[in-house]
Amino acid sequence: MKQLKGWVIDLKILKRINLTSTEIPTYFFLFILSVLFFLFITFIIKLNITQIIFLIFAFVIIFLIVNIFFIRKRNNEIQLIINIMRGIRKNQFNTSAEIKLPGNLNELEVEIHKMYRKIENDIDRLKKLEKVRTEFLGNVSHELRTPIFAIQGYIETLLNGAIDDKKVNRTFLEKANQHVNNLNNLLNDLIDISMIESKQMKMSLRYFKLTPFIENIISEFKESAEKKNLELNLLEINPELEVFGDKERLKQVMINLITNAIKYTEKGKVEVGAEEFDKNVRVFVKDTGIGIPEKDLNRIFERFYRVDKNRSREMGGTGLGLAIVKHIVEAHNSKIEVKSQLGIGSEFYFFLKKLKRRI
Repeated sequence: MKQLKGWVIDLKILKRINLTSTEIPTYFFLFILSVLFFLFITFIIKLNITQIIFLIFAFVIIFLIVNIFFIRKRNNEIQLIINIMRGIRKNQFNTSAEIKLPGNLNELEVEIHKMYRKIENDIDRLKKLEKVRTEFLGNVSHELRTPIFAIQGYIETLLNGAIDDKKVNRTFLEKANQHVNNLNNLLNDLIDISMIESKQMKMSLRYFKLTPFIENIISEFKESAEKKNLELNLLEINPELEVFGDKERLKQVMINLITNAIKYTEKGKVEVGAEEFDKNVRVFVKDTGIGIPEKDLNRIFERFYRVDKNRSREMGGTGLGLAIVKHIVEAHNSKIEVKSQLGIGSEFYFFLKKLKRRI
């Protein structure tokens, strides 16, 4: 409905150029006033009755001719506008500059140009949305098919006799279970991003202490980091520092960023910290991993975009994590940023409003 409202021409402007039945009494009233004024003048100069009748008749004829001229002119203008509207509906114009109206209708012409550009923009947006929808459905189908086919393959192999082979049966079951977990992660991410993009994600915003919040998250990843011989460090943060946000959603952000940092770092360390400013805090996750090519930096927050598709799938990535991070951070009136160099590492960061304590 909002789009349709944007396509409606200002009715006040149309009323200025449209001769409707409500205007006819006005013309008639003006005509009566003109006749009375004419009679008043003839009374002053004392014309005889024959002269008065002749002049009245001549006045009526002239008045009708003039009105017929203006009515035809107005009707022609209205018909021109109708033809333009039909042309717009039938896509007969390539640009708004092709739409021309007479000089006395400049204001209406400007409004029609605005309407035409609005329609063009809406159509372009709808085409882009359709393209995104098609790509999204294709990606979802592919991402679902991959683990399902893998699970099906392992189960069929087990049913065909491998279940009795102690050398492979447990391995196949573990691999099938891993793909089930990947499928579950994908479905959870799809639910999350669907809720976020449909504005159904409810935010519980409040101030909370940042240090214990990050400490609890890091403790969950100590084992994962140790398995890869990586250092996972929390840089010193003001213990009294409080930030404004949704703890659960921001926990989802931090878990995703730390998971990726550990996943794509083979040696070195992962650092998590916060840089305090006057009104806000820069929260960051920094690693010494493989880095991201510069050409991919602008696209890594797109749904299902992967820098290395095969590697990401092998590690259980859904391709939706950073897209979810982006939406959650933006819901906090902030923006997720990234700095990265191939072979050196990456740094993801965003800003949160901080509680300014009175001194």
